[in-house]
Amino acid sequence: MELDALDLDLLTALRASPRAGVLELSRTLAVARGTVQARLDRMERVGVITGYGPDVDLAAAGYPVQAFATLEIAQGELEDVAAELAALPAVLEAYAITGSADLLCRLGASSHQDLQDTLLALGRSPTIARSTSMVVLSTVVAPRVLPLLQMHPRTGPARAPAYRD
Repeated sequence: MELDALDLDLLTALRASPRAGVLELSRTLAVARGTVQARLDRMERVGVITGYGPDVDLAAAGYPVQAFATLEIAQGELEDVAAELAALPAVLEAYAITGSADLLCRLGASSHQDLQDTLLALGRSPTIARSTSMVVLSTVVAPRVLPLLQMHPRTGPARAPAYRD
């Protein structure tokens, strides 16, 4: 799906005010409520919008330690490792990657000891051959998607009056 200027403005407005309702969004963007609802429904249907859950600051919630770990796994064991990682609450995200490692995981912990316990649990797995971890010192660029989406907006004709050239 290509996103046009209205789609991008909707996503930007939702990012700025996640609790905004359709009516508030329509007033903010000067487009009809039905247009906003249809656009949101379409973006949800095709999977561009995947949820409206709150962003959680892990440090404020009592988990100030984060780390990334690369894992080298036994050949053909991706499904088993995925199940093991999903069973560990400290594993926040995990991705299959290219390069010398097979997986990249983001971990959260309440302390360095808690992080060490998670790393030891990973090390006990018979399907994980090797792990390397890096502790996060600070966030330089927070997770984001809007700059990428806004880089090449579609410039076709818009149906909404406020978005016509």
